[in-house]
Amino acid sequence: MKENVLSIINENPIDIAKLQAIIAEMNTVDIADTLENLSKEKLVQLFRCLPKSIGGEVFSHMESDEQQVIVEALTDNEIGEIINKMFVDDAVDFIEEMPANVVTQVLRNVDAEKRKLINQMLQYPDDSAGSIMTTEYVDLREDMTVNDAFNYIRETGLNKETIYTSYVIKRDRLLTGVISAKTLMLAGPGDSIGTIMDTNIVYVNTTDDQEMIAGLFKKYGFLSMPVVDKERRLVGIITVDDIVEIIEEEATEDFEKMAALRPSDDPYLKTSIFKHAKNRIVWLLVLMLSATITGSIIAGFEDALAALPILVVFIPMLMDTGGNAGAQSSTLIIRGIALGEVDTGDIFRVFWKEIRIGLICGLILGVINFARIYFMQGKDLFLSVTVTLSVLATIITAKSVGCILPILAKKLRVDPAIMAAPIITTLVDAASLAIYFNIARAIFKI
Repeated sequence: MKENVLSIINENPIDIAKLQAIIAEMNTVDIADTLENLSKEKLVQLFRCLPKSIGGEVFSHMESDEQQVIVEALTDNEIGEIINKMFVDDAVDFIEEMPANVVTQVLRNVDAEKRKLINQMLQYPDDSAGSIMTTEYVDLREDMTVNDAFNYIRETGLNKETIYTSYVIKRDRLLTGVISAKTLMLAGPGDSIGTIMDTNIVYVNTTDDQEMIAGLFKKYGFLSMPVVDKERRLVGIITVDDIVEIIEEEATEDFEKMAALRPSDDPYLKTSIFKHAKNRIVWLLVLMLSATITGSIIAGFEDALAALPILVVFIPMLMDTGGNAGAQSSTLIIRGIALGEVDTGDIFRVFWKEIRIGLICGLILGVINFARIYFMQGKDLFLSVTVTLSVLATIITAKSVGCILPILAKKLRVDPAIMAAPIITTLVDAASLAIYFNIARAIFKI
């Protein structure tokens, strides 16, 4: 269908009736995807062809660049219609991405009640429950019957983000229970909501971190979760579609930090080369300067290298092996911390486990290296033993450093992803060289 829409939009003149007939059969997400990468003129033309009933929903799925183009091309009344039909959380996400002049224009044309809600949500800390929640939820009273509840949902449900879970509140909006659509459908028409609701409520506070909330969604398998203030008054809900986006954002951020990049919210192709360079240069500089430690260690053992030049041959292998071993451990531990499988209290268990893993891996690689070096380097026993012991000690050290640093970072309330491959590799490189040269000095007595 996307191809058909693009074909029609490129015709001159455009067959509006045919275009609208195709659009009527499309999902709003697919329509938003079709609008992507069109010229400004075609983008506005196609958007104006959308039925007003779905314009707000399509708009909420569009990229911020396209949204800005649409807003700048529409009249104030049209902007107001679009934003008023969007859910509050989607409207907040849109406004947070827009420049100040666009925000002013948008808020000026939104009805007073929605503008108040949007301004309220914009005041919550970034990445908190308050900043991602929506206020369009179904709230019921304990004294309602099931029949009353169904009538109320029919009247108001069209404008709610979800009707699969309803929230039971008292007059002061105190959250007292939750009830699912399944429970309502299986109950008798005259049953009281207060008698069939679930009072074992899992909820979050407005200031709770979104990453922690994502963990709760995963643990309990919810479609939505209530958000309360300090007095446990219901102020909004978070739905699973927002959590999916958060999980993607958090995973992307961790991935970028682990690759020594400054996190960025912008898509790769829409980010300028100067911003890409800016996001990369800081860590590249830090890692380049930290590599001077490695150079200093080599310089400190210049006498050993002069006496036995063959030692240079095995430096790259030792550094690469150590870096890879450390990166393996740090990646697993960082992932374990993110999933809640590893906590700061597990540091000694993790350390002891990685020591044993390092011992097994080191022995296997050491034996293979011993045979390889012994038969390829003129059956030099001392050299074979030197490299073998260095490999063993390097891997154990790398595994230890790779598992401890992320946990320490977590304990110090620093993002564990920072303690990933680049930093681990830099530290392990220095340690492996020091180990190698000291073992060589001891064995060869130089």
